[in-house]
Amino acid sequence: MRIAIASDHAAVDLKAELREHLIEQGHEVADLGPDTADRVDYPDFGYKLAAVVADGTAERGVALCGSGIGISMAVNRNPACRCALVSEPLSAALSREHNDANCIAMGARLTGPDMAKACLDAFLSTDFGGGRHAGRVEKLSNPS
Repeated sequence: MRIAIASDHAAVDLKAELREHLIEQGHEVADLGPDTADRVDYPDFGYKLAAVVADGTAERGVALCGSGIGISMAVNRNPACRCALVSEPLSAALSREHNDANCIAMGARLTGPDMAKACLDAFLSTDFGGGRHAGRVEKLSNPS
């Protein structure tokens, strides 16, 4: 799977761990930055991640910041993106099964590396359930 990953300065270390985890699993990973822990603004990286998911360059996105809240808000500004902020594997799986999330967000200051990997694995291994959820998901990108 083609996966893009981006963070702010607070999540650079977690981003590096998750990038390696994804590569070890055989995924093609685009690291959208940043490369250092120098201060950056999370919206810039959230928008960059959303753009590559929206245009199909990446099939899924992983967005990280200190809490996960700010960068998830930035990603969700793009109507083609459905970014779920998660902190444990069940919510990660449900974000795919019920909401067809194409991006996941986590907070490096709130979620440790092992839990983040478990969330990411659940997110990537769960398919969208469709059915009764499909119409609701359609409304997320096309409100009436």
